[in-house]
Amino acid sequence: MKVRVTVMLKDGVLDPPGKAIGHALHTLGFANVGEVRAGRVIELELDETDAARARAQADEMGRQLLANLVIESFETEVLA
Repeated sequence: MKVRVTVMLKDGVLDPPGKAIGHALHTLGFANVGEVRAGRVIELELDETDAARARAQADEMGRQLLANLVIESFETEVLA
């Protein structure tokens, strides 16, 4: 089963990559772009057939390794 973990910086945490992307987009003429936040997407293939167990495992991976819970939050999604 495939799961996706999306990790983002929490609100209020400075996001230098997001700022750089936003600045570059403005330089390229995309003046209507507001705030940009950059994050990470991690896709995992799990040897699991139960969606609830797959999500629980991905949540635990997010808490233990994939996200720094002091400054980041994460969401998990079962894909298939």
